[in-house]
Amino acid sequence: MLLAFVLTLAAGQAPAAPPRKVEIVSVTGCLREASPGTWTIENATDPVPSIANAPPARDVPAVPPVGKNSFRLIGVSEFNLPAHKGHTVIVKGLFIQASPMSRVNMTSVTMVAASCPAAAK
Repeated sequence: MLLAFVLTLAAGQAPAAPPRKVEIVSVTGCLREASPGTWTIENATDPVPSIANAPPARDVPAVPPVGKNSFRLIGVSEFNLPAHKGHTVIVKGLFIQASPMSRVNMTSVTMVAASCPAAAK
């Protein structure tokens, strides 16, 4: 590592910044199909650090929380999202902050409620 740093400096280049760590997060919100094959979670809570696995039953809220965020979901082919369309779900995955819409590369989906609560004002 030190040799690479010295060679980089000798070549007149600034050393490369270490890659940013991608966090695994959990968000809860309403699952929507924006267009065929493109899924979003709407009225979602702020992302909170988590583990990749589905939450245990004791961690699934009895009353679905309502947030103000929207995230595009990627890596969706492993999950049966049409079965949860219009439901409140907990999505866990790798959080990718981006503009205009951040993304969550899914690792799990858990249904919270068979409907979505009214949007937060």
